[in-house]
Amino acid sequence: MKHNDIDFNNKTILITGGAGFIGSNIAFYLQDNYPNANIIIFDCFRNNKLLLNGNLISYGHYKNLIGFKGQVVCGNINNKDDLLFLDKYKFDYIFHQAAISDTRAYNQEMVMRTNVNSFHDLLEIAKKNQSTMIYASSAATYGRLPAPQVVGNESPENPYGYSKLLMDQIASRFALENPNMTIVGLRFFNVYGPGEFYKAKTSSMIIQLGHQILDNTPPALFENSNQILRDFVYIEDVIQANILACTPKRNGTYNVGTGVSRSFQDVADILQAELDTNLKTKYFPNPYDGYQLNTQADITLTKENLNYVPNFSLEKGIRNYLSEIKNLYGEDIL
Repeated sequence: MKHNDIDFNNKTILITGGAGFIGSNIAFYLQDNYPNANIIIFDCFRNNKLLLNGNLISYGHYKNLIGFKGQVVCGNINNKDDLLFLDKYKFDYIFHQAAISDTRAYNQEMVMRTNVNSFHDLLEIAKKNQSTMIYASSAATYGRLPAPQVVGNESPENPYGYSKLLMDQIASRFALENPNMTIVGLRFFNVYGPGEFYKAKTSSMIIQLGHQILDNTPPALFENSNQILRDFVYIEDVIQANILACTPKRNGTYNVGTGVSRSFQDVADILQAELDTNLKTKYFPNPYDGYQLNTQADITLTKENLNYVPNFSLEKGIRNYLSEIKNLYGEDIL
């Protein structure tokens, strides 16, 4: 299904972080719908380097790209020599997804260098090429603010969220200085769907709970999970937002969610219904102080300026995702 009237055929498109969850999905959408598009993926791919919290620094995985027919460049957005390799191309569109995206990454210097400093370099590449720039912001910019979360009212609680807020501010200034450019930031809420498996422990609770249930284990949730709410957005709607953002009514930063909050308990119950199990639920105390209890994207401006309308309820998204959840059960995360 095509999401707007742009013909990406014979256009040159850069996807940073293209071996990751969202980046690889954008790549396949473009490849499937515009077979003559020239798609270049730039990703540092995963290695054995870990954050202090034990999670991987990079989640790019070659298995996310099996079947991709475009060009793949292994490079790091922090490395100016790697970025120089991109000078041989003239990009029409840039989808910038590369980042340290772990909300519990507390090495502030690493997060800022990777997410903020490199953004200046990529914006300069976009300016030089007169590329349309679509970049990943995040709902983490809102921190623990009450729902619904509205662009313009932010209070990040971690380095990742703060780095994304800085990116939004940089983009806003850059767009004002370069009024002929298209620059749009997308604040993703809780994204789930095919392609996230290799994010390991930072993949969505939907695939993690699904695999617990397939293991014949009661899904494990925090106590009072019927009162913990998130705006879960299916990957197909995230792709839609990225494509629509290429022709915005105006530049800006926009929330990408469903506009509806659903509880953690809803997720477990829908999965059990779809998998035809009745394992009850195992509850344990929430170990996190000051845990965000409700995220809900205000998508008023996203609808108005991007013509974005989410198509997937939580039930429909999980149903659509179920075959991959089953196929990856027992798969080696490496």
